[in-house]
Amino acid sequence: MRDAGDTLISVKLMQWYDRHARTLPWRVPPGSTQAPDPYRIWLAEVMLQQTTVAAVQAYFQRFTTRWPTVQALAAAHDEDVMAEWAGLGYYARARNLLKCARAVAEMGGFPRTRTDLQSLPGIGPYTSAAIAAIAFEQPETVLDGNVERVMARLFDEHTPLPQAKPILTAYAARLTPQHRPGDHAQAVMDLGATICTPRNPACGICPVMADCAARRAGTAPSLPRKTRKPAKPVRLGIAYLGRRADGAWLMERRPPHGLLGGMLGWPGSDWTTLPPEDVPPLGAEWRALPGEVRHTFTHFHLRLSVQVAHLPISAQGMFVPADAFDPAALPTVMRKAYALGAAHFNISEVS
Repeated sequence: MRDAGDTLISVKLMQWYDRHARTLPWRVPPGSTQAPDPYRIWLAEVMLQQTTVAAVQAYFQRFTTRWPTVQALAAAHDEDVMAEWAGLGYYARARNLLKCARAVAEMGGFPRTRTDLQSLPGIGPYTSAAIAAIAFEQPETVLDGNVERVMARLFDEHTPLPQAKPILTAYAARLTPQHRPGDHAQAVMDLGATICTPRNPACGICPVMADCAARRAGTAPSLPRKTRKPAKPVRLGIAYLGRRADGAWLMERRPPHGLLGGMLGWPGSDWTTLPPEDVPPLGAEWRALPGEVRHTFTHFHLRLSVQVAHLPISAQGMFVPADAFDPAALPTVMRKAYALGAAHFNISEVS
């Protein structure tokens, strides 16, 4: 239930946001007469899942330059979109991005309500609430990691995450106003990103410091509490980098589903907890390089050994010509393997 104290906190947040809102390429600044573009908001929110604003901005600019509307993205080739996404990780997001764009284009535009938005591919509770609030001024409660942290501190909530999520959602709902709910959501996100930060929060310049229960209790830096996660297992694998005499690279496209689904990469072994079986993709003099590639996925750490071989011009398989090969279009783990193996092929500059 919203009371006078909740209203005062919301007012303080909006006054602060009107002066200090971050400038972001997908955002309409406060006070602007320009209508928010649901396509740009949706695209940014999908990109920002499990990723930072700093990492996303260049990708967002490339995507919106190449595909300025949802209809343009819907008409794109899958391989082009996956290549542009390379490096952002969580590649199921890119596959769902295309599915969603095509569904939205077919229905003639984005729906306005959280319920209808959540029925689209790849749009969950958080993203649907963010689009509904920011693009369509629906009074929805938006709860991302920044908002969770602000709510935990404002109300000195010590229940650990993820168990605390419903409690923190209820707190955030109390503060969500009927007027300018999209700006309110962005204000709380900005507060968490710039002042109420995970470490060393700048409480002295916080617009709601007088209302913060955790600041009064001296517990703000320790919140939100989190349940300790179990240690991630380690999986092992082999990546095979083969290059023909004409400069073409031996590659493979991964299956459409699963990790790195649909992405271009190096042939390799399965990724298992046991030492992998060494079965090169082609007969050649393969040589194991010193060192290894290390990469972390959501549920495990990966350690890849890299083997290299010079292949004859007559070698058959899926080869990418040298002038069409772009390391930047590879997933991060595959770029790491390329960086380790490039020197073997006398390549001095690694993208």
